Amino acid sequence: MSNELYADGIGEITITGTIVRIDLMSLSATDRDANNNPKPVFRQRIIMPVDAFANAVDLMQKALGGLVEAGAVRRVGDMSTAAAADIQSVQAGASNASPNFN
Repeated sequence: MSNELYADGIGEITITGTIVRIDLMSLSATDRDANNNPKPVFRQRIIMPVDAFANAVDLMQKALGGLVEAGAVRRVGDMSTAAAADIQSVQAGASNASPNFN
């Protein structure tokens, strides 16, 4: 049996020269923020060369395209203007701690 790791998302992506570091995070079962929401906690890091990262992004975009075609997810551009504005206003309140994206 192989080892598996569950992640709720990506916390940060750092690019240094030809190396990409992807920090995986999950929501804490015990730590809470001021709004009583679970805090994201670093779990593990994926380190790969830039070309492998580019290939991974291409593969993920193809997988996303399949999910969109199947109706499992919707892109923000495909939503109504009001629904897209609601999502963007929520995202505007979240800050990305990565120096690569600020």
